[in-house]
Amino acid sequence: MRRESGFTLIELLLVLVIMGILMAVLIPRWGSSREKAFMAAMKSDLRNLATAEEAYFYDNSTYATALSSLAAYSPSTGNTVTINQATASGWSATAARPGLGRQCFLFVGSVSPVGAATAEGQVTCN
Repeated sequence: MRRESGFTLIELLLVLVIMGILMAVLIPRWGSSREKAFMAAMKSDLRNLATAEEAYFYDNSTYATALSSLAAYSPSTGNTVTINQATASGWSATAARPGLGRQCFLFVGSVSPVGAATAEGQVTCN
């Protein structure tokens, strides 16, 4: 009697069960890593905005009221950055990502804090 080489049905099912267990563990972790990456991008966008606003202030003695005024600045793909208030004495801004449900806030100078921001110059997210 000649024995055929190959995998038995039990061996194939065992591999599928192990792969299912691994996927059940890894998929939730991947989702949380993705959210952390989006949050880091929003924080980075606000820090870059702060640098661009200071450069604009150096040239114009006031802060920019629109992102289009800041030639050297553009937010990350998928993120929305809004300048809420800008005067000669300070500015505030919000960064968001549609579908994420979270936002980051920053204010500098003597303007009203926005969102969860409580400390001047510190990016705060909710």
